[in-house]
Amino acid sequence: LSFLLFVAGELLLLSSVILLFRVVCGCPARCHCHSSSRSVDCSRQGLAEIPPDLPPHTLTLHLQDNQIHQLPAFAFRSVPHLRTLNLYNNSLSNLAPGVFHGLQHLQVLNLTQNSLHSLESRLFHSLPQLRELDLSSNNISHLPISLGKPWENLTVFAVQQNRLQQLDRELLESMPSVRLLFLKDNLWKCNCHMLSLKLWLEKFIYKGGIMDSVTCVSPHTWKGKDLLKIPHELYQPCSLPSAGTGTSRVQQPDPGSPESHGLGQRDRSECELKPKPRPINLRHAVATVVITGVVCGIVCLMMLVAAIYGCTYAAVTAQHKAGRLAQTEETVKLEGKEPDDSSPA
Repeated sequence: LSFLLFVAGELLLLSSVILLFRVVCGCPARCHCHSSSRSVDCSRQGLAEIPPDLPPHTLTLHLQDNQIHQLPAFAFRSVPHLRTLNLYNNSLSNLAPGVFHGLQHLQVLNLTQNSLHSLESRLFHSLPQLRELDLSSNNISHLPISLGKPWENLTVFAVQQNRLQQLDRELLESMPSVRLLFLKDNLWKCNCHMLSLKLWLEKFIYKGGIMDSVTCVSPHTWKGKDLLKIPHELYQPCSLPSAGTGTSRVQQPDPGSPESHGLGQRDRSECELKPKPRPINLRHAVATVVITGVVCGIVCLMMLVAAIYGCTYAAVTAQHKAGRLAQTEETVKLEGKEPDDSSPA
């Protein structure tokens, strides 16, 4: 009897272990798990939230093409070893500051084609190993000046097809290892504040970085122009605050007053690109230079021809005079010999 009880106990223990193993190492419903690559594919399953029973040793998690609207803080605490997270084509409009907490090893984050409007600076503090960040095809209108500590490992940064008007240079300087930048198809406002970005991008390309383009949308003067092809000379520095204001608080006029309206107009005008004086028509100026050069060339050619003609004429004249002089001397000699020849023998 004791033997039977012992065997029953062992079988119960073994079944418990097997059940626990299945719970820990099982695959979420409507997902496909690949043990060899330690990846979980939950794409195109109509999911509205993160599956709660993800394998803890997952390295790659595919959640693209679902209907996830929001992610709570510590949404991925069950997969601390995650290295690649794909959230492409969901309905995310807002991300909680602590949503990525615990992902110390995450290297690739794809948030393309969502409905994000902005990003908080604390959002990526817990991702020190991040190498690729793709924020393309969202509705992001502004990015923070800094996203935390310098991203020493970030090599790819993509924000194309958003609603960005400006991009702070300090944000890019926090990515010392970035080599690929994707910035096109935004609402870039090429005013005086974009000059520092232009200078940084030129240095970035000079060092071997690769980027697509920054095409200006406003002001109308530069609409459709590439930021990098606008000459530096056409930019003026943004107006600095007057020295008298300092850092002290100044009484602001009433928002509804005419003074406030005029101040706002002045502030906006100071931020607009103010080209330096230049010819009314640049083509006419270039044509004038070309015509002037052609005329100067023709004049120089005429002077050269005149010099050659003068030298040739002088040489011919000198030769002719030399010939006449020789003929005259010969005639004189002949005339001097004639009396001798006619004298008697």
